[in-house]
Amino acid sequence: MKKAAPWDTFDLSTLISRLKQGTAWIKGELNAMVLLKSPEKQIVLTALPKGTEITSFQSKDSITFQIIEGKLGFRSRKKSLVLDEGQLLTLHENINYRLTSVEETVFLLTMANKAFNPSTEN
Repeated sequence: MKKAAPWDTFDLSTLISRLKQGTAWIKGELNAMVLLKSPEKQIVLTALPKGTEITSFQSKDSITFQIIEGKLGFRSRKKSLVLDEGQLLTLHENINYRLTSVEETVFLLTMANKAFNPSTEN
């Protein structure tokens, strides 16, 4: 049995094209693809048509939004901002938030499980 490589590579341009050719996207709906799922983290490539709103509650996990294309509005009780292509937002606490795509937007959502704490040796 072959052992899996200790890394993964992704061609984001190709994956984004696939998302934008999918049935959900053609219907004007959010489309997403899980790139990595493990006990310690999950990475999801997400494409939002213009005007899509997502209301969410963050768990104990740390979350990042990295904007690949477009603009994404972020609103919480404490802060509102618009993330542009190339920007990264990190959330470190349990908060309610709303995302709104200002235009067609593609982002990487990374969720790191704070409960996962492998022992390390120095």
